[in-house]
This record gives sequence, C-alpha cells and structure tokens, in this order.
Amino acid sequence: MRTLFTNARVDGTGRTLDLLVEDGAFARIGERLSEALPAQGMDLAGVETVDLGGRLVCPPFCDTHLHLDYVFTARKPGATNESGTLFEGIRRWSETKSDLSVEEVKERARRAVAMELRHGVQFIRTHADVTDPRLVSLRALLELREELRDLVTIQIVSFPQEGMYSYRGPSGESGADLVEEGLRMGADCVGGIPHYEMCREFGERSMHTVVDLAVKYGRLIDVHCDETDDPNSRFVELLAALAHREGIGELTTASHTCSLGSADDSYFFHLTKLLRAARINFACAPTENLYLQGRQDTYPKRRGITRVKELSDNGVNVSLGQDSMQDPWYPLGNGNMMIILDYLLHLSQMMSFAELDDALRFATVNGATTMRLGDGYGIAEGRPANFIVLDADGPFDAVYRRADVIRSVRAGRTLFTATTTVRSDVAPLTLA
Repeated sequence: MRTLFTNARVDGTGRTLDLLVEDGAFARIGERLSEALPAQGMDLAGVETVDLGGRLVCPPFCDTHLHLDYVFTARKPGATNESGTLFEGIRRWSETKSDLSVEEVKERARRAVAMELRHGVQFIRTHADVTDPRLVSLRALLELREELRDLVTIQIVSFPQEGMYSYRGPSGESGADLVEEGLRMGADCVGGIPHYEMCREFGERSMHTVVDLAVKYGRLIDVHCDETDDPNSRFVELLAALAHREGIGELTTASHTCSLGSADDSYFFHLTKLLRAARINFACAPTENLYLQGRQDTYPKRRGITRVKELSDNGVNVSLGQDSMQDPWYPLGNGNMMIILDYLLHLSQMMSFAELDDALRFATVNGATTMRLGDGYGIAEGRPANFIVLDADGPFDAVYRRADVIRSVRAGRTLFTATTTVRSDVAPLTLA
C-alpha cells in the first residue's frame, strides 16, 4: 500500500516536502516527489495522494509520564483531596483503590488513551501501582498495551505508589517484592518513590533496589524522584550515580525532581557534572506540580517544577508528561501536550525566540529519547510512518497559537483528521 503525502513543512525552514509511505514506512522524503517519482519510472496511478496544505508535520507527541490506572477517579467517594497535596493524594488513593477491577481500570484507561490520541499522542509511558497484592492495575494495563498496540505504544512502569520498603501487604510482601513481580509479568520499567518512604535510609535502599532490578531484568528505570519542596531531598543524585556506575544512565529517568527548584545554586552546580556524565533523563509534569507543590508556602510561593532551563542548557534531556486526568492528585488534564508545553515554557521562562522555535522537542524528540524509541521514531526514510499534522505553518506558529492537531498518521494509516475552519464576514475576524 502506498500513500503520497504532499506539501508538508517538516524542518522549520519554510520549504515543503513530500512523504511517500509504503507498507507503513517512509520510503522517500523529498521535494516535488509527485513530479520526480514518475520521471524515475514510478507509476503513481494507484497511489493515494493527500495534500497536507503546507501545514507543519512533526513526529507524534510523547507523553512520558502518565497514570492510566488513576484516571477519572477524582469523584469517587472518599477520593477528594482537600489539602491539594501530593501526600494526601497518595493517602486518598490508598483508601479508595480496594474496589478496582481489571475491566473497570481498562475502561477508564481506554477513555484517557482516546483523549491523548485525539491530541496527537502516539507514545505513552504510564505508571501502574503495584502496591496491591492483586496487581489489578498492572494486569489491566498489560492487557490494554497489547489491545491498543496498533494505535499507541504504551510503556508500563512497575510502580510502588506506597513505597518499596514502607509498604507491607497482608501476607508480608514488600513494595519491592511487588515491583519485581511486575517486571516478571512484563512491565517495561522499574519504578520507585524514595521521597515517600518512611525515612531517608528506606529511600536510599530503594534506589539501590531499583538499579539492581533494572540490571537483573534488563529494563528501563523511571523513578518518582524528589517530588517535594524539601531542598534536602536529593535522591536524584544517588539514582544518577548508581545508574552511571552500572552504565545505564541513558536508560534511566528521574520524574518530577521538584526539589531542584528549591535547592541552592551551589548544590545544583555540583550536581550538573554528574548529570552530564550519567546522561539520565528527566520527565517534568508542569501543570500537576504547579498545582501540588508549594502548599506550605505563603509568599514568595514556589512554582513547584524542576530546573528545566538549567538542565536543558547543560545538555540534559527533559521530556513532558500530563501525569493525571481527574484523579486524587489533579482535577483536570485532557492529554493535550500543547497545554503542558505552554505551561513549561512560561514556568521555566524559556521564551527567547530561539527557545520557542525549538520548543516542540520537549513533546517530541526529547520524549522519544526518554522512552528509548531509537530508529522507531522520527521522520526519516526507512522509519515507521508515524507523524502528526499541526494547524500551523512552522514551529513558532504552532507554539504561539497552541496549534491543534488536525491529522494523526500511524504506520501510514490516518487515525483521524480534524478541521479548525472559522467562517465569518466580520472584517477583524478574517485577519485573526
């Protein structure tokens, strides 16, 4: 099966390219292929041609931090988070998750995935709470990963929401035991939450366990790390050092790291040397942490997110996550990564024209780097024909207007098209 997508703005230079897709992959990418290919002897009579109208084409969005098992639970009886803090959210979830079933989790998660797909997301890393001896969330998401694989790539983190060593199950199983069981069942990543453990020693022990399990099972790492305003919460340093020592820094992600927004510059200056050497990734959830963090502050009030600008300036990979959709931690969230990106740029004060022109990388190639997608991602000949079309004529225009996704293509198959046409005879509106 062949499709020729014409008039695509791919590289931000203003020129338009054509994309020939064969059997779900990019076969040729170049200028004026509709003229060049017949001249080279290719018969285009049976090739479907789709004119993209000079709109911006980029690789699909990556949501590198999401909790699909939690979505749409905010209104469950007993789930209301009165303080708006991370720790009450964990307590509310712990108190209300006992009635979960595999089918109910899948139904909610499927709705959330549909919302993300509609906003151009085709790659999702989700955490699955395994501090539940029944492992309901994990079993549900493992099934969903396979059922939806033709539409979306889902990575699953075996995540101990209530701690590796602070949690004890009814039969004495620890959170660490359940994380390992999750890996045996097929989870893609090892998770942890050191700042939530009962004491620093438990948190440090959990970081050693995370790295040991990743080496043992050959898995990626994604840790909820230092999601607190406490400047002395420094588990990211230990995680980076351990991963670097094992040579798996590029396979490791530190999510949130809000404490770096409170740590002093001297410490961060020291830390950046290790981060550059280890090459670990960071995943930032700006909307959620803006809402959750700084709850003990009056004014001045902290923004609650990590040092995205400083990390980026030091060559450290930072990607984005929605984190929550209507759960005990966050009452909003709809999977629109352009909203998440907008918050990131404002909160991090990354608004030079050079930064804005390059901003889409946080939701695209940076996310692919975090998820280790390699040659399975990107607009290049021989790679899977996965891409989205934004209602914009270039990267700056897309960011400036928070552009809608008007087409999403996966393996050459169009998942959806949308229109944003506005009709008006009022003169000022025709200029908007």
